[in-house]
Amino acid sequence: MSYDYADLCELAWAVTVHKCQGSEYPVVIFPLFMQHSVLLSRNLLYTGLTRAKQLALLVGPTKAIGFSIKRVMDQQRSTALAERLKRLEPNMREARIIDELI
Repeated sequence: MSYDYADLCELAWAVTVHKCQGSEYPVVIFPLFMQHSVLLSRNLLYTGLTRAKQLALLVGPTKAIGFSIKRVMDQQRSTALAERLKRLEPNMREARIIDELI
């Protein structure tokens, strides 16, 4: 079967899963490759797949897909935000609250 190039292509965007959270698209093409294994996780895969309204396509080896499914990233964030806030305004009430939470 052959297709005309114009039949295959419409305006499309490449966005990261992080940027598309909260949005939906008719079709999502989700590339998963072991070369980027540090980025692969179940949470990322779930978020990417649930952006698709009609069709989601996973592109990549089954090893990368399986790796993503098995890898559950813990929810603890390492942002150093609390430390930065304390340095900015050490006398603020919010800074004291953050300090108590740490």
